Amino acid sequence: MASTEERTGTPPLVTSPRQLTQNPLKKIWMPYKNGHPEQHISQRKVCMTNCPTLIVTVGLPARGKTYISKKLTRYLNWIGVPTKEFNVGQYRRDCVKIYKSFEFFRPDNEEGLKIRKQCASAALNDVQQYLGEEGGQVAVFDATNTTRERRETIVRFAEQNGYKVFFVESVCEDPDVIAENIVQVKLGSPDYTDCNTDEAIEDFMKRIKCYENSYQTLDEDLDRELSFIKIIDVGRRYLVNRVLDHIQSRIVYYLMNIHITPRSIYLCRHGESDLNVKGRIGGDSGLSLRGKEFARYLAKFIQDQNIKDLKVWTSQMKRTIQTAEALSVPYEQWKALNEIDAGVCEEMMYEEIQENYPLEFALRDQDKYRYRYPKGESYEDLVQRLEPVIMELERQENVLVICHQAVMRCLLAYFLDKSADELPYLKCPLHTVLKLTPVAYGCKVESISLNVDAVNTHRDKPEVALSTDIALQEMNESL
Repeated sequence: MASTEERTGTPPLVTSPRQLTQNPLKKIWMPYKNGHPEQHISQRKVCMTNCPTLIVTVGLPARGKTYISKKLTRYLNWIGVPTKEFNVGQYRRDCVKIYKSFEFFRPDNEEGLKIRKQCASAALNDVQQYLGEEGGQVAVFDATNTTRERRETIVRFAEQNGYKVFFVESVCEDPDVIAENIVQVKLGSPDYTDCNTDEAIEDFMKRIKCYENSYQTLDEDLDRELSFIKIIDVGRRYLVNRVLDHIQSRIVYYLMNIHITPRSIYLCRHGESDLNVKGRIGGDSGLSLRGKEFARYLAKFIQDQNIKDLKVWTSQMKRTIQTAEALSVPYEQWKALNEIDAGVCEEMMYEEIQENYPLEFALRDQDKYRYRYPKGESYEDLVQRLEPVIMELERQENVLVICHQAVMRCLLAYFLDKSADELPYLKCPLHTVLKLTPVAYGCKVESISLNVDAVNTHRDKPEVALSTDIALQEMNESL
């Protein structure tokens, strides 16, 4: 082929040496020249589309900010967005070992103000470490942040580091909700370990007063350039302003679905199926004799619980539907609740998978959460499929979910804040009901066995996973 010079009569363009080099921590491609980052770019923090997000809570004490922070952190981690909460109150408790009284929070207490600023600064330094060095994607800065001055400081910090900022303000004037929050959450705080209830409530109410005079709420006009959601009276109303990206829209969607109404969620698997008895995974078989017996026992258990306005959900698979039919109550079928799709391994025994697909078997043991069956799904896929179910569970009150082992593991991991490594190995035995009752910052779990025998379908995490090299060797030897 003729050269550029031969074809056009002009010499080819000579460019200076330039290349793109990746920063391995931030995963950003930066222009480099002569082995060094180009100066005008390297000195400036660039806020990329997928740059880290700093969520900042705003509100008076006892308004549910920490409740929101913990739930949001749990949700984002569950959907695969690495998130960590930084509670400034905990930094203060670590710094000041003995809490004396509300006097510490008085605006004219210079020593207290100095310590609180130091604690906020230490928390922001840890935010920077997490988002900059540890690979975090979202940090939740949980504090009162009640003044515009404090919020402007945080915005400047975010701009200097190339983070997006999203404010979450909780406004509540309902005295009953505030009193309930103080009793349920604040009285259990280390600050009040040695106080009686009345003394603790009185002190905490005075602590709130210390913030009220200087509190500047997020304003539609003054703060119109900020991204925020204002949650009013525990979700009766919302004000959303300037949502910038996908993460912020998911945060808004999630926060508009959660509530604090007391309720319980009951999780159980279908009754034992014919394929369970044969030791085969997946499929769409009906219930075994013991599975049908469990369905009858489940009906009696639910009746004895006398649950108000109970909703019953199943998958679209035969074994969950047959289990629900025995309850003699209305139920809804969700395709999203169907068992994980094992693809080419459907209706096989684990021994058959190991024999026929040794490499696949080894890969699954090495990373069970992310492993995807050929023509099937992974646990990671399943979590994404189940997100609408979680959203609806957050909106509802009392619900019984009759589902499958992998599905139940994913739902349970959300409520119990389990990691991706733990999730695929959570124990969800047949013929056992788990009653989940959301409490202040977590979830209480009761396990109720209905005393109907069933096969054990749980497979423990192998202590040493079979290497892919050995699996390949075994596969070649068998050919």
